[in-house]
Amino acid sequence: ADIPVIPDLEEVQEEDLAMQVAAPPSVQVNRVLTYHDLDKDLMKYAAFQTLDGEVDLKLLTKVLAPEHELREDDVSWDWDHLFTEVSSELVTEWDLGQSERED
Repeated sequence: ADIPVIPDLEEVQEEDLAMQVAAPPSVQVNRVLTYHDLDKDLMKYAAFQTLDGEVDLKLLTKVLAPEHELREDDVSWDWDHLFTEVSSELVTEWDLGQSERED
């Protein structure tokens, strides 16, 4: 009953592959620039001062809004609440328009 069996080559190869673990992918991580870094680069390089060598962007870069004015807190939207709010504003505007027409 205990007769040794010579394994097939295919069985041996399947076992070897089952015991191997794939090497993780190597990903090169680039540093993401912050708004502050981008602002400094914008003012530093003359290439960003003109567009296509013809349009002067200096005035635009002087009046761009700073980052702290653009940041907003994330607010989750609830469809029912949003729909009710918008529809009530529309009804209020419609009522105001109707009363102005009557006057």
